Amino acid sequence: METATDFVSSVNDVVWYPIIALLIGLGLYFSVKSRFVQVRLFREMFRVITDKPDKLPDGQDGISAFRAFSISAASRVGTGNIAGVAIAIGIGGPGAVFWMWAMAIVGAASAFVESTLGQLYKVRDRQSFRGGPAYYMQYALGKRWLGLVFAVIITITYGFVFVAVQTNSIADAVSSSVGRSSGAINIAVGLVVAALTASVIFGGVRRISSVSQVVVPFVAIAYLLLGLLVVVLNITEVPRMFLEIVQGAFGIKEVVGGGIGAALMQGIRRGLFSNEAGMGSAPNAGATASVSHPVKQGLVQSLGVYFDTLLVCSITAFIILLAQPDFSANVGAALTQDALATHLGDWTIHFLTIAIFFLAFTSVLGNYYYGESNIEFMTGNRNVLHTFRVLVVVCVFVGAVGSLPLVWAIADLSMGVMATVNLIAIAPLSVIAFRMMKHYLDQRKLGLEPTFNRSEMPDLPGVQVWDDTPVSELAPAKA
Repeated sequence: METATDFVSSVNDVVWYPIIALLIGLGLYFSVKSRFVQVRLFREMFRVITDKPDKLPDGQDGISAFRAFSISAASRVGTGNIAGVAIAIGIGGPGAVFWMWAMAIVGAASAFVESTLGQLYKVRDRQSFRGGPAYYMQYALGKRWLGLVFAVIITITYGFVFVAVQTNSIADAVSSSVGRSSGAINIAVGLVVAALTASVIFGGVRRISSVSQVVVPFVAIAYLLLGLLVVVLNITEVPRMFLEIVQGAFGIKEVVGGGIGAALMQGIRRGLFSNEAGMGSAPNAGATASVSHPVKQGLVQSLGVYFDTLLVCSITAFIILLAQPDFSANVGAALTQDALATHLGDWTIHFLTIAIFFLAFTSVLGNYYYGESNIEFMTGNRNVLHTFRVLVVVCVFVGAVGSLPLVWAIADLSMGVMATVNLIAIAPLSVIAFRMMKHYLDQRKLGLEPTFNRSEMPDLPGVQVWDDTPVSELAPAKA
């Protein structure tokens, strides 16, 4: 097992340098071309997330912007925010936190582009809509083969690898909570989570979004409140903590690992795993929303990046760094649990186990949906989809009994490949996203609630929907 971990880690150390260059380069390009849409339209993100969904042809309400946000948040807000941040700090030191923040701000522009495209090139399905990178690769680029490549990669990455990461962290947290690690505990965790997963994923996207929109906000808010309490109780140590973060980011003070290189690498890799900006995952969730303009989901998913990294990941980092822990003693979720217990008592170890369970479980649901959406892109055979669901449940169980370092190393490799394919696709398509942004803002300047009809841009290739609302039915914008 150790040999396999070392091999995958060595591959990651090589391939991630060009991936990071691509992430940063395109993120900065999208930021400049959009005049920093991720900052300039920050208030607008909160306005559109409360939009009511349009009616579908079957008379039911479509999936709202908030419910689509909840699906993507279910995938984003999970073990990456608790275990992933702890791993980043444990290997890269406090400086890794700075690079998480930097990548979130830059990456929010990539999230805007990919999710706007995901909405624009969505298609109808039985329950609402579906879409994502595979769809805009086929319909906008005219390259179905590239869409198939991406669909296979995301199905493996999210449907199999990432669900294993989530249950692996649940098992790790449960072991810390009961004070011992054993195969029996891991097996029990795997069986419970696998059974719960099966009960939800066979119900479709409506059931997934229904569970996610309740569980994710409640658990995340409870975790944030505890974290804020830790900050208040240690307010005099906060300046020291921020100084350590900045010094570690630029190699001024090496606390752990290999200085600036380790901080940069871990911050970006763990940040990407957590907020998924530019990976091509969130557009699959954003495409399910029934909204009046594609840009609305671009803005909502950019907000999701901030919520995930600047809020939830930061709280984890503050909990750990304010405890001044021994980084060599624990890794992953156990490090966060021990740090929280240092601040507020041993009861928080059990609280965090419960929080990790729910956040990781909803991440499994969100991750599964990304696979389902792309299975349906590849084939309409329902037997294939049912087989995929069974395999997901199996991977949920296997993840609970697997090796923590190996599972995370495989996750790093698979998400790097996936992000590369998606970024190569959205680079030439970004001009369409910026054109949609101008169309949206022109209507906002007139005081209208932005809508889009494909007849307004007949030269756009491959748009499959967006012909339901007449252009004349423009409504005044809500306050």
